[in-house]
Parts: sequence; structure tokens; C-alpha cells
Amino acid sequence: MDFIEVKTHLSKFTAGIAGAGGLGSNCAIALARSGIGTLVICDFDVVESSNLNRQYYFRDQIGQPKTVALKKNIHSIDPEIKVITHSGMLDRMNIPTVFSGCDIIVEAFDSAEMKEMLVETVQTMMKNIPLIVGSGMAGWGSSNSIRLRKIDDTLLVCGDESSQSGEEPLMAPRVGIVANMQANTVVEILMKLKR
Repeated sequence: MDFIEVKTHLSKFTAGIAGAGGLGSNCAIALARSGIGTLVICDFDVVESSNLNRQYYFRDQIGQPKTVALKKNIHSIDPEIKVITHSGMLDRMNIPTVFSGCDIIVEAFDSAEMKEMLVETVQTMMKNIPLIVGSGMAGWGSSNSIRLRKIDDTLLVCGDESSQSGEEPLMAPRVGIVANMQANTVVEILMKLKR
């Protein structure tokens, strides 16, 4: 199978991304480069200078909503990708609406409480939709500790599941590894689906 065949297959699918920071922005770019057809991206924040060390934004985008800036960056790579953005906070009530029609969802939040809320909501209200969670990517080094763990058929975790951003800084290399592992897992799952 060559890349054109992969892109043709992936173009039929929609991936949701909850959060457009370090994980979400880098995962979205990797999926765009892989040939995903549609991305649904939700984030409430704006690009800040402190984001530029690990997030897929540029200095001239500081102050823009992350969803607006990320959509522009994705369309710079491939203008044919459909990008649906939602600028706002996700909660238990709007998650099923925002990510309606998604074949798979990527969790990309900073907050443990938001991660937990998303997992519970997707697993109870959007059964059978795979969710790829990021957990443990702070600091540097120890690349071999980053792994993919399958919790069940619809919940998978990427990261070392132990390093925390409060104890060590979030750095581009490890955040990028986890974001790309999430994207790779999305591609792996979608390539097995028929449409």
C-alpha cells in the first residue's frame, strides 16, 4: 500500500481533538500530514508566547484563538482537509454534540479533572467511539518510558503515565513523541476500519 492509498482511505474519516495545546496542535498536524479527511478541534484558549516552546503555532499568531491559528496551519499543509472548530470549554453536556460524527477522539487537555470528565463522558455517552488519551510527558529524556497502553477496546493511553507538568516543564521533544504516538494510534485504528 502506498501513501496515496492510505490518504484515500483516511480521507473518509473524522477525528475529534479535545484541546489544541501541545498534544492537540501537534497531533492535528500529524493527522493532517497523514491524510485525515476531517478534523473537529475544540479549545477555549488563545496562543501565548509561552506556548511556542512545544505547540504548533508561530510568533505572528500570538493572541489568536488556538482553533483559528491551528486551522490556518493545517490548511497551509493541506487546504482540502475539512477543519471544524469550536472555540469554547468542553463539558459533559456539549461533548456529544461537538464530537458528533467523529470516528475517533483524541484527548489533549492539561487538567487531570478535564481528562477524567472527557473519558467518563465519551465512555458513557458515546460508546464504541475510541478515545486516545495522553498521560505523562513532562521533562526530557527517558523516551523508552513512553508507551501505548490499551485499557479496553475503546480507551488507549499514550505516555509514561507518571511524569507531571507541575514537577517538570513540558518540553517539545516528549510532548511531540506523545502527540505523534496519539496520531499514529488514530491512523492504526482507522486503517483497520472499512468505509
